[in-house]
Amino acid sequence: MKTFKLNNQELIPAVGFGVFMIPNNGPTYEATLAALKAGYRHIDTAAGYMNESDVGKAIKDSGIDRSEIFITSKLWLQDYGYENAKKGIETSLRLLGVDYIDLYLLHQPYGDYLGAWKALEEAVNEGKIKSIGISNITVNLWNKFKDGMNIMPVVNQVEFNPFTQQKELRKVMDENHIRLEAWYPLGHGNKALLENETIVALANKYSKNAGQVILRWIYQEGVISLPKSINPERMRGNIDIFDFELTDKEMESIQALDTGKPTHNPEDPANETRLMGLKIHD
Repeated sequence: MKTFKLNNQELIPAVGFGVFMIPNNGPTYEATLAALKAGYRHIDTAAGYMNESDVGKAIKDSGIDRSEIFITSKLWLQDYGYENAKKGIETSLRLLGVDYIDLYLLHQPYGDYLGAWKALEEAVNEGKIKSIGISNITVNLWNKFKDGMNIMPVVNQVEFNPFTQQKELRKVMDENHIRLEAWYPLGHGNKALLENETIVALANKYSKNAGQVILRWIYQEGVISLPKSINPERMRGNIDIFDFELTDKEMESIQALDTGKPTHNPEDPANETRLMGLKIHD
């Protein structure tokens, strides 16, 4: 698996396996085992997904050395604030069954964000977390929070695909050496994206499918991608993107597909109200 270097010199696999919306107590365990067998070495979970324990169990049962697997998890809003975040970090470590987490993110940009960030920074200094990052942060939200951070985030996990390229955000993140990480890299199965004539033509040229062309484009853009599938054949296909290379002109043809319109707007007050009300534990 190819890797990218983060701003703290840690390496992160370029393509990870996301377990969003896969149930715990079996399905996530089986999917994670299958992904590891297919060759993935980066598993992306979250407290809010409520399946950290299945991920941890699968990693333990895989027979692969812990040091070879990159684990990402995320703190949920319910556990924001300094004291709550310290407890949330310990809960993630316990559920995953590990001594450290490779990357830990603040999942949503609301509530006592900087109090939670302070706890993440402390966990880095204690060796419980190797790298910390942000998620769903826009340019405006970055400007709101950045001055309260002592450790620079290594990634910003946001919606990113050929239709949603986050160009202004990328400029700001690049200035701070923060790498983008893509959720919905395939547009959550967006038919218009997967059947786009530019992408389909490239897929035919390289004897690949549309998803592989998109993931290759994301990789060449220097962005980490987190495709999700519980189909073993698609799992394997989503990391079979390192045996061809798009030309500069082909990269530009996909760059031209940007709509500038993400499906999720973190600055929408309705999203803040909805997400702040979601509880994942008593």
